[in-house]
Amino acid sequence: QVQLVESGGGSVLAGGSLRLSCAASASTYRYVCMGWFRQAPGREREAVASITINGGRPYLADSVKGRFTISLDNAKNTVYLQMNSLKPEDTALYYCAADLFRGGTRRNYCYITTDEYNYWGQGTQVTVSS
Repeated sequence: QVQLVESGGGSVLAGGSLRLSCAASASTYRYVCMGWFRQAPGREREAVASITINGGRPYLADSVKGRFTISLDNAKNTVYLQMNSLKPEDTALYYCAADLFRGGTRRNYCYITTDEYNYWGQGTQVTVSS
């Protein structure tokens, strides 16, 4: 059973920074992509950032471009989300996700819809106050 365990959430003031980590219990090479989604109360889960295991260009939602960075350490089976210049609208439960590599040619891009991802973490809360 693959597990994704997030850490690093917390409460910060607007303009502050947080770094989220997601450690996978299996090698990241089992996946095509790893990514971060978030869900605020009353809203649908949305893609924030994703990255291919083989180092393709990462995806970043328009709302976080220039503030968030996603990175991957395959040796540690861990994906990170560095969040700078946080805003109150970034407040949400942040989930790590991974989509399984099923063989064949690896994609060099990531999907950004939740139904394409097979594994999910339990979520870590990020709260930004003004």
